[in-house]
Amino acid sequence: MSTPEPAGTTPSAPAAPVSHAHPRFADALAELGLQVEVRRFPDATRTAAEAAAAVGCALSEIVKSLVFAADGVPVLVLMDGSSRVDLELVRRELGAGKVERADAAVVRETTGYAIGGVPPFGHATRTRVLADRRILDHALVWAAAGTPHTVFPLDPKALIAHAGATVADVRESAK
Repeated sequence: MSTPEPAGTTPSAPAAPVSHAHPRFADALAELGLQVEVRRFPDATRTAAEAAAAVGCALSEIVKSLVFAADGVPVLVLMDGSSRVDLELVRRELGAGKVERADAAVVRETTGYAIGGVPPFGHATRTRVLADRRILDHALVWAAAGTPHTVFPLDPKALIAHAGATVADVRESAK
């Protein structure tokens, strides 16, 4: 038998589902109307290899969100976990004079997230985004959900669209 609610009160609403995503990223998901499963792991998944092992997927199904500076202006590059970014190809794609990896302070200032947890969208500032074409080789990819402990799955075409990315060939070729 349930206890009646005291007079003058309303029944309590069911609790909203707990999101394991970073609050900023959870807000971005809600704004986009995306409902994705965010997985949280007890150990950090700061590297693509750690994330792939935790998820149980191929390394190439992890999407790394990497920040570079092109002539001093931040740019985000989405790259599959098994590949490296070719800075010369990024430079050519952007028509920049110089491209280099951004430091941790620039990454946090630009995206609002720490290295190892940067998601492909939901950033503090609007940034140009390039997505390597190889991401499209998979039916489903996994990316960081704003913390080093969280990831989420998404169709790669949707991920690229939500990131506002330009698809390009910026992967370092195998030597």
